[in-house]
Amino acid sequence: MDRLFNISELCKILNLIDKKTKKPKSYIIRYWEKEFPQLKPKKINNRRYYNSKNIETIKMIKILLKDHKLSIAGVKNILSSKIKKLDYDNTDGLRKLYLNQILKKKGLKIVDKIKKLKKYGKKNTSKS
Repeated sequence: MDRLFNISELCKILNLIDKKTKKPKSYIIRYWEKEFPQLKPKKINNRRYYNSKNIETIKMIKILLKDHKLSIAGVKNILSSKIKKLDYDNTDGLRKLYLNQILKKKGLKIVDKIKKLKKYGKKNTSKS
């Protein structure tokens, strides 16, 4: 069974947090739910819960809107045209850009951890 995330957990995953107040910007996700019919969270006791399929769609929307600076209408066209099926044949597809973005972020995290280990790691105290 898929794990369900509430809207504040999803905001943390997507890094949609107000820098001053440290509160999640859940209004952005609620707005995207109104704009994109592909987003259908499960509602339990009037609270929104998202599965992994919803999270992947929301990540793609965020990357296309925020990083690639597409308009909402442009993202709607991409999502409604079922671009995911076409991407595997197209080497320059949007899915490739999306996956590259994720890999870059993971790579940067690894590089940061390596730098911290080099800076604060265990010092060689053996006498030679």
